[in-house]
Order: sequence, then C-alpha cells, then structure tokens
Amino acid sequence: MEKYSSLDINHSSPEKQTDWWKAIVHSINDGVLVIDLEGIVQLVNPEYLRITGATPSIIGKPLKESRPGAQLTEILVDRKTRVGVYRKTGNREYIVDMAPIILDDKVIGAVSVCKSLDEVHKLTQELKLKGEKLEQLQKKMSSLYQANYTFKQIIGKNMGLKDAVNVAEKVADTDLPILITGESGTGKELFAQAMHNDSKRKNNPFVPVNCAAIPAALLESELFGYGEGAFTNAKKGGKIGLFEIANNGTIFLDEIGDMSFELQAKLLRVLQEKKIRRVGETRERDINVRIIAATHRDLQQLVKKNHFREDLFYRLNVISLHIPPLRDRKDDIPELVDAFLQSSIINLSLDLESINYTISRHTLRFLQTYEWPGNVRELRNMIDYATCMMEGTEIKIEHLPETITKNRIDISEFNETTSSYNSLQEAVQDAEKRFILETLKKFGNDLEEKKRAANALGISLATLYNKINRYNLDF
Repeated sequence: MEKYSSLDINHSSPEKQTDWWKAIVHSINDGVLVIDLEGIVQLVNPEYLRITGATPSIIGKPLKESRPGAQLTEILVDRKTRVGVYRKTGNREYIVDMAPIILDDKVIGAVSVCKSLDEVHKLTQELKLKGEKLEQLQKKMSSLYQANYTFKQIIGKNMGLKDAVNVAEKVADTDLPILITGESGTGKELFAQAMHNDSKRKNNPFVPVNCAAIPAALLESELFGYGEGAFTNAKKGGKIGLFEIANNGTIFLDEIGDMSFELQAKLLRVLQEKKIRRVGETRERDINVRIIAATHRDLQQLVKKNHFREDLFYRLNVISLHIPPLRDRKDDIPELVDAFLQSSIINLSLDLESINYTISRHTLRFLQTYEWPGNVRELRNMIDYATCMMEGTEIKIEHLPETITKNRIDISEFNETTSSYNSLQEAVQDAEKRFILETLKKFGNDLEEKKRAANALGISLATLYNKINRYNLDF
C-alpha cells in the first residue's frame, strides 16, 4: 500500500491531492454530498448513499434532477448555512446540515452533511441517559454537601452566645466573608451551617473543609482541583476541586490558621478576583462562592509572627463572630444536657414516648462544676457515653466517663444523699469555691503558683483572681 507524508501531498500532482481529499470524505461516518457552482453533484461518500438510498449514478448530474426538493442549490444563491433540516425520501428519514463552499470570498459550491434519523434518535437517547446520570450525580453531590443545622438548633440563653447568634442572623444572607473564632468544640461549624441555611444559597452546596486535617501538599489540589497530567498519578481528565463543587453555595474553611503561607496567597486571589485555577492549568474559571472561615487560633498573633498573611486576615475578618467556651456559659448546661439526652435516646432506639429519661440533679450539679476543655462537643460525647452506661432511666455520676470524674477533688460531695442546698446555683457555687480552694492549696499562693493553678483549673489568671475575690478565699 502506497504511503503518503504531509510533504508528499503538499508537493504531489493535483490528481494525487484530489485522491487524498476524496479518501478523507469517504472515511467520514456522516453522509457527504458536494455540488459545484452549477449545482452538479461532484462527490458523494458511501455513507450518503446508505442513508439516503441514492446511487453513485447521481455524480455528474444536476442535483435537482436526481434529488427533487433538495435545498442545497439554494445556498449557492443566498450563501446561508442551514442546520438540522429534516428530510424524508421513501421510508428513509434523515437530518441534513448544509453550508456554502467559499474560496476567496466567492461561492464555488455547497456541501451537505447528513445523519439518519435512527442515529439521531440513538444519539438523543444517549444524551438523555447521560443527562439523567448527570442529574443523579448532581443530586448525590448535593446530598453529600448539605447543611443540616439552623439557628433554631443553637441552644443556649447565655448573653455571649446570643450576641453571636444575633450578628450571625444579620449577616447570614449577605455574601460578606465571615471569620468565626472560638475554641475547639464550641460549635463553629454549626454557626456556619445555620448561616448557609438562612441565606439565598441554602439550596446549593455547603462544603466543609478542615484545613488542618489535609496534608499541606494536597490541600491546594483538593481546594482548586487539578488538570490532566498535572502530576504523577493524576486522574485522567483531571479532578474538580472543592471550590468548584461549592459554586453558588458556601465553602467552610475550618482551622484556616493551619493553612500554609503560600496557599494563603492563592486564597486571597480567590476572594479578590472570584476566580480559581486548577493545579497544572493556565485557564482561570469563574467562581461564585461565599467563604466562611473558622479558627481556634489567634490569627492576629500569627500575623505578628508572619505565619498568617495580614492582607488575607483583613479580607476574611470583614465580619467576626466569637463563640464563647462552655465554661463561660455554664448556665446553658441544663438545656444542652436535656437536648443531647433526648437525641441519644432516639439514636439508641429507646422508648422516648412512654419512658421519661433524666439526669439526676446531683450529676447535673457535678457537670456544672467541670471546666469542659472540649466544650459543647465534649459534653455531647459525655451524654452519649452516659446514656449507654446508665442502668434504668436516670444518668448518675457513676455513669460518666472516668476521664471526667477521676481528677475531681472529692466526688463524694456530689453523691445522691447530698441535699443541704436550697438551690442548684448555691450548690454549684459552693462546689466551685471548694474546688478552687483545694487547687490553690495544692499549687501555692505566689504569682507563678497561681498561674499554674489557673492553668490546672482551665481558666485565665484574671478569672482566678475574680473568683478568689468573689468567694473571699483565704488559705
């Protein structure tokens, strides 16, 4: 078989070049018919004959004679392209696209490209099936990235918490960036979800990202995606990033203080330009995402130490929310315990309707003297544990995790026979007073010793001095 290179074709005779182009037309899977300026058929390929039922004898004859009703000759006059023209010859149905052939701004002929209606129907069905699969995938994606919490599920009447809720409700339906601060376990993501569900973006994805849980080397490709061949073992076709998944919705960047300095610069560009660029690509993609960031770290201190970009800090800190720790809102513990207990009972499939599950008042008093370093998350986990351990329908101190009870100075003071107090508040204050006093006796009375005592108590030195003055402690 004779082989041709591009150089051979470019320098070959006109006859060989004509053969080359005829071979190309004959290899096309769609039907092709070409006429000259006089409307004479110059070329047809086998697929055209198969689809239309025409015979090779039409070559060299006027198209109008062999194909009555053909519109291709009209294009020689009006120079207008026609797309998707329905044609039927006998029992054969097909769709035709037609266009003029123009050389040096002059029409020298016209070309018709056709596909049988059966193939069109088949392609339509395939497109429909792919469209349905895409819709199913989009629904699955939406269910995976869905915010579940609302402001109604934020429990507590503490003023610090209520102030944070009030600000969150006011800014929920804006597109302003928000920075949520607070210790681990205070409920920062709960606030983020509530704001998303109270905004115009609520029907679009809510995508949470823990920046501290993803290795720094992978975080960029997770956030922005990557193009095909961007690095070794990259997926064929590349991968969509979390920002693109969150398009028209909200992305929640938790532990933003752990993001690398280099990646912070790219995040700043997203905030400023509303565009992302996949790793390994040069094309930028428009993005419409509301960013809510959160951290338990002091970003201002990180800025001073050059560990966090100052420009990014101010860009994120347009609206600032601080969630108070549980130890500063112990008055909310009874309401939180009740809500978590009901939820735990439901999860354990216990009979909530006919049986009243409770927590003893002595156990509740004990919980209100604990400093909760893990905050609301720790309280929730503790209730789940105690619900599994309880015998009967009441949670008692012995049902609590040992990690909470083992370091208490005198747990007997919370036993079930204690009843010398007139109110819960009085009992809590008395227990707190004695606990602080025992801790101070253990560590000592000078400044450094008081600092260590405050650290052991899980409170600041200023708070310790306030409590010493409040209870008039002397030792």
